[in-house]
Amino acid sequence: MLDFKDILATQDMIDKRHLDVRTITMGISLLDCAHEDVNICAQRIYDKITRRAENLVKVGEEIEWEFGIPIVNKRISVTPIAIVGNSCNTDSYVPLAIAMDKAAKECGVNFIGGFSALVQKGCTKGDWVLMDSIPEAMKATDLVCSSVNVGSTKAGINMDAVAKMGQIIKKTAELTADNDGLGCAKLVVFANAVEDNPFMAGAFHGVGEPECELNVGVSGPGVVYHALQSVKGQPFDVVAETIKKTAFRITRMGQMVGVEAGKRLGVPFGIVDLSLAPTPAVGDSVARILEEIGLEVCGTHGTTAALAMLNDAVKKGGVMASNHVGGLSGAFIPVSEDEGMIAAALSGTLTLDKLEAMTCVCSVGLDMIAVPGDTSADTISAIIADEAAIGMVNSKTTAVRIIPAPGKTVGDMVEMGGLLGSAPVMPVHNESAAQFIARGGRIPAPLQSLKN
Repeated sequence: MLDFKDILATQDMIDKRHLDVRTITMGISLLDCAHEDVNICAQRIYDKITRRAENLVKVGEEIEWEFGIPIVNKRISVTPIAIVGNSCNTDSYVPLAIAMDKAAKECGVNFIGGFSALVQKGCTKGDWVLMDSIPEAMKATDLVCSSVNVGSTKAGINMDAVAKMGQIIKKTAELTADNDGLGCAKLVVFANAVEDNPFMAGAFHGVGEPECELNVGVSGPGVVYHALQSVKGQPFDVVAETIKKTAFRITRMGQMVGVEAGKRLGVPFGIVDLSLAPTPAVGDSVARILEEIGLEVCGTHGTTAALAMLNDAVKKGGVMASNHVGGLSGAFIPVSEDEGMIAAALSGTLTLDKLEAMTCVCSVGLDMIAVPGDTSADTISAIIADEAAIGMVNSKTTAVRIIPAPGKTVGDMVEMGGLLGSAPVMPVHNESAAQFIARGGRIPAPLQSLKN
């Protein structure tokens, strides 16, 4: 139980160290919205979302006011639309995306996730239709986020889907070229995607989840950074312990908000995702934490080790603070959303190859990476395959959210605004992986998948 000193310390974190609840995300099952007529299906989707999430924003704002805890985003996640839409007699799920967007705006939320497909072992008709619909859906909507899971430790990697998603990302960038390829910032390709992720763009409401639930994503890189300033020069044991204690306090706050919000909304509390999620604001950076640990610039030698320790300490501290920890839970390294990462990339210290090494030990993967607009679909697919392999072999979630910015080249900036921030265009290798991607088929699951 928190004592008076803990309460004051938490209030100080909120007032001065950028501590917030990054999101409360309501997961909604749409399985009962299926219909062979895509327009009827779309109407059912709109009706159910607006009915279930009618009071989500209102309750979030009430809790903010009563408890003095900022809740930055209120979001919705739904059943993967490829599953719901599979019953529709149509070659496009764009009407379903438009219904999601309309419902999200009616409810007043920031984003809605679940324009998604799970294709790690193969694709149904609905999966192919969904992937083909992504570019137009991202162009036609403002709040809809999309994700495709192409691999898992149990199934291996669906290389046909990997090849397809390289093409889809390129097309999405082209259709949203007026906004520097902004559609790609709402699209992520996963391996080992989790069903209760409250963070966009990868949130969806898995088929193993209840009818409706409330998941919470906390944050607090600024709090961890400030705490580490009090242990300068001390051994890693002390550093790890400091991070653990800080993560505990952050997660307790998320647990309290999640339980209270679920109670007021009449839905069960699901999980707290205790990820350190940075923002473009100065003082709210994962990169600056790594530099406070002792690196001159994030991306130099030692960065992967520092990030591994940070990620582990966050998990160990947070897991004791909540009955149900889930989602991704660790440390995010999105380049465009972290002012320290942006600075490191601009200096040339943080490269795409180093980021890939860091994804072996962080929560997600290559996140919010801008690359030259003329980067080929095959190269994008190869980057996805590399990340999926890391996730598959290490039994962890990995992902790629990459923006081939139309008309931009290395050194240019891609401006997305808000929490999406801005990203320097980073170089990719020019040598081709086309023959590798053209093989198709499925990379078999690794030996460690046989755990039964």
